[in-house]
Amino acid sequence: MVCNHLYFLEQGCLRGYYNLDGKEITYWFGFENHFITSFYSFISRKPGIENIQTLEDSTLWGISYEALNQLFDLHKDLERVVRIINEQYYIRLEERLMAMQFKTARERYEQLLESSPHILRRISLGQIASYLGISQETLSRIRSHV
Repeated sequence: MVCNHLYFLEQGCLRGYYNLDGKEITYWFGFENHFITSFYSFISRKPGIENIQTLEDSTLWGISYEALNQLFDLHKDLERVVRIINEQYYIRLEERLMAMQFKTARERYEQLLESSPHILRRISLGQIASYLGISQETLSRIRSHV
């Protein structure tokens, strides 16, 4: 299915995840004041394999792909705003890739706590472990030494 909407998350928490061999692999978390969509699908207009789930009661504001493009035609400066949103998404994506490639599990956990200190109150440990690319047992060991 093609993702046809871009959302602004005013309140709440969401996650993006994939299903791989019957396991849910958490790819990202979204918190207040983030834009949320399946960016690959929304931009390419191709079906995505990503799932998005609300983890808390959430307030989202959405705009369809077609309506957004109509706004671009009417307000050329809006394209700059969306370009900046896409650039921020790309930066987060590259930071995540670099962390997965070059940081230890403990370093990834510490970085996550630094960037999102509220995460332990809002996200299950299983989903955090999946996001970090480690088992829940490994996460428990790391947490006992931090």
